[in-house]
Amino acid sequence: MTPERQGTDPHSAPVIAIDGPSASGKGTVAARVAQALGYHYLDSGALYRLVALAAMRHGVTLDDTAGLARLAAAMDVSFNGRRICLDGVDVGDALRSEDVSRAASRVASQGAVRAALLARQRAFQRPPGLVADGRDMGSVVFPGASLKVFLTADVATRAERRYKQLMEKGMCARMEDVVEDLASRDERDASRAVAPLRHYPDANFLDTTGLTVDQAVDRILAWWRDLAAG
Repeated sequence: MTPERQGTDPHSAPVIAIDGPSASGKGTVAARVAQALGYHYLDSGALYRLVALAAMRHGVTLDDTAGLARLAAAMDVSFNGRRICLDGVDVGDALRSEDVSRAASRVASQGAVRAALLARQRAFQRPPGLVADGRDMGSVVFPGASLKVFLTADVATRAERRYKQLMEKGMCARMEDVVEDLASRDERDASRAVAPLRHYPDANFLDTTGLTVDQAVDRILAWWRDLAAG
């Protein structure tokens, strides 16, 4: 599907799928690309964090696959720009906590939860277009995406970014713990049986080590323009 192909059918709206590991910067870059193009934006990780948060609040354990899947299918969620609500309450700050992030990584490894969220994610595809970031956007959720990007950075760069985020939130952190946590998440994401995180051949590879956000955004927009020109 080329960028200019848009019709009245929402599923004809173009999709840019940006996948990558934790702290690679894909969320910031994806949001900026969406803003530049005037497209909708899907932070798929927020959905898994919402399931994790709902589980904590409803007393559902993280190994209760059936219970988590029911929560994923039934939870009352709304997105308004960067504002995210669960059961009518803004939970943006809660979603960014490390406890929720760690729980979300475990939740996301369960196939029943991923299946329950699939339709919710695909519903974001509507005109004029969508930029979606996650770990299986181009491989599972939007396999027909117009442009697929695998965005990453070396572990040292990602750990530094995560450490800075934690410190800005006023949270205590040790760099050694941050590196260990990222390594654990990478292993979990890459080895899970359902929708593992990996660089597929049809995705453009973008290493943001040493790049600014603006440079990464410009690279993706250039690929998008090349598609339009072709």
